[in-house]
Amino acid sequence: MFNIVLVEPEIPQNTGNISRTCAATNSVLHLVRPLGFEISDRTLKRAGLDYWQYLDVRYYDSFQELLDKYYDGSNFYFMSTKGAKVYSDAQFKDGDFLVFGKESHGLPEPLLEKHYDETLRIPMWQNLRSLNLSNSVALTLYEALRQNGFEGLNPEGHLTGRKD
Repeated sequence: MFNIVLVEPEIPQNTGNISRTCAATNSVLHLVRPLGFEISDRTLKRAGLDYWQYLDVRYYDSFQELLDKYYDGSNFYFMSTKGAKVYSDAQFKDGDFLVFGKESHGLPEPLLEKHYDETLRIPMWQNLRSLNLSNSVALTLYEALRQNGFEGLNPEGHLTGRKD
């Protein structure tokens, strides 16, 4: 099981999509306030509504609160376009925390400086600011799952009964 951390997410559709990805992968979603929307927001629920009952979501009033509770010096990865390493070069292990910043500004510079060796980036073509937050979460989470043999996930996918 992996932990996805969204620090001050702003766009409800992104958080809804991420919640759906977390539910589908049995990952815990950690939301750090302030949020740029209400959890009851219709667009948030619409993006992940039929999966909401399967989601383990936890809330924090500050990122420091989450760090104090879970950080052990080797279990957090901070995602940024300013990352020291490419995300696929990290050696993810069960229980790791994958931390993503808000859509408009990413993670704060002081945090990235303090954790530079734990900061990862997703390669992309030059001159572009970043990928969509929900795409970044999915890419990174599925790489972590792949490295761990997709432990606990159905290797055959959703079975529909179709024979094609």
